[in-house]
Amino acid sequence: PWFRAALTSPTGSPERARYHFRPGQGTDGAEPPNGWRSVFGGSAWTREPTRDAGPREWYLHLFSPAQPDLNWTNLEVWADLDKTLRFWLDRGVDGFRIDAAHGMCKKLDDAGPAGAADDDPRFDQDDVHDVHRMIRATLDHYPDRVAIGALGVRSAARFARYVRSDELHLAVDTQLAASRFDADEVRAAIEDCLAAVGSVGAAASWLLSDHDLSRPASRYGTGPVGRARARAMALVQLALPGAAYVYNGDELGLPDAALPGEARRDAVWHHGEDSRDGCRVPQPWEANLPAYGFTTGEPWLPIPAEYASLSAAAQLEDTGSTLSLYRRALELRRLHPGFTPPPAPGPPLEWFGAPPGCLAFRRTGTTLVCALNTSPEPVPLPPGDPLLVSGPLDERMLPPDTAVWLA
Repeated sequence: PWFRAALTSPTGSPERARYHFRPGQGTDGAEPPNGWRSVFGGSAWTREPTRDAGPREWYLHLFSPAQPDLNWTNLEVWADLDKTLRFWLDRGVDGFRIDAAHGMCKKLDDAGPAGAADDDPRFDQDDVHDVHRMIRATLDHYPDRVAIGALGVRSAARFARYVRSDELHLAVDTQLAASRFDADEVRAAIEDCLAAVGSVGAAASWLLSDHDLSRPASRYGTGPVGRARARAMALVQLALPGAAYVYNGDELGLPDAALPGEARRDAVWHHGEDSRDGCRVPQPWEANLPAYGFTTGEPWLPIPAEYASLSAAAQLEDTGSTLSLYRRALELRRLHPGFTPPPAPGPPLEWFGAPPGCLAFRRTGTTLVCALNTSPEPVPLPPGDPLLVSGPLDERMLPPDTAVWLA
């Protein structure tokens, strides 16, 4: 209703001030106000339809044209968000995930190239932190609720600004997911994140996959190699201090689904980019039901036949399955004393010396050790009794593409 009202209101009206409308350039304003590009491809500006009165303007959308960007300098927008947050909080929701939380404020007077490494005027502008302080102020009236931001910022230091004590409770850091299956890269990602959030006294968060990323079982390799590495990285992620995000289907070890072009729905696919639909196929629950038990109707994306053997029902009683590995790891996170936070401030992890291509760390103040082997050869296990391992052990040797928890 807001946007429909904006399209029928005169230039400069309060209805249009809730969005970013701008006159075009060139003859009769036929060109976009600037050269900003949409994340989904094409211009970030769409010209409004024919108007009864006044010149046709352009509206900003950093994503789809069906998602016009709100103007976060407009107090009416702020008030409406506060009302919306309270609507759901009063009904008992645990919190909110704020997508593209770094993209709510723009530097519209900057006509420079969007996407520059040093400063993209579309994203991560200083004013956005005022929006998150407002959100936090609302949530602070509701005990035990959480605001989580999905971020795409250019450094760990910029990331840390969003989790200061009066902003988001948690944020999604994709640096670990962006790392290759390489011990040095994985360790660097962990150290960068811990240093950044530690500088502002915030908790770390860890993610290997989401709706925008190729699944670990496909990203780290193909076939059995990809599956083994995905299982190993799951143990690394779940051993780290802080919050862990598990994308649905990764606990089943699902690979990306191969889909025909006519079945794909992702907006970026229609602009000639790689589709993200392969990681968005619905969850297979039962192997012997239509649509694998996900729905009695037609799923929005076809579920490949290979998912039958990976369904939740097929893995539930298999102690060696990826689902069983996740269930046991999450149980240990809740119950094992090795996951107790250290009593005093300080580094949450202690690193051990490890052979080339390997890493090993201990959670500070505990006896819990996690070791990962990304090298092509088996290496000796660190001292301790194995609690959980992502693949078979060879006596006291840790095979390639394997991780282990030890006490």
